[in-house]
This record gives sequence, C-alpha cells and structure tokens, in this order.
Amino acid sequence: MLLREIAHSRAGDKGDMSNISVIAYRQEDYALLERTLTAERVRAHFAGVVHGEVVRHALPHLGALNFVMQRALGGGVTRSLALDAHGKALSGVMLDLELEG
Repeated sequence: MLLREIAHSRAGDKGDMSNISVIAYRQEDYALLERTLTAERVRAHFAGVVHGEVVRHALPHLGALNFVMQRALGGGVTRSLALDAHGKALSGVMLDLELEG
C-alpha cells in the first residue's frame, strides 16, 4: 500500500533543509507509520535528493511523524538550479513511499 492511502503530508523549507510531516488519517494507523516509516527508510526513498542527515520526530498524540532532512534542496531555494526545489514539492514524493504491512 502507498503511504498516501493512510496519511497526508505537510511540508516546508528553510535554506537547504526540508521539513515534512506525515499525519495519519486515522489514529489507529499511526502504529504502522511509527513501525515502518523510519528515518533510514525515508532517506533511502529520497536517495539522490537528500544528501544530509534525516531526523525523525514522533508526535503520537497527533498521529504524526515529522522528518527534518538536511541538504535536501540543492543549496536552498534561492541557490538551486532545479525548477521546483521547494520542500513543499517533496511532500508529494513522500506519499509515494510503499509501506510494508
């Protein structure tokens, strides 16, 4: 199943850092997110895009995980030659991640 089937995402950027939150639609799906959506898994999913550390913050009462990804925007929005290097675009990519039940 794709992540987008059980969660939605919000994202932002600052400099060369992308911050992506993944929020379960239903609280009962949060346990699956917490178990399968590790910082390592997210870093592998963004291979070639994220060149720095990925840190995961758990927000269980909100049913959410927050990922802070360093060196993720080609030097930052104002420095990158990419057409759409904003962190907000990466939230859609995050939701394409395949979950293992």
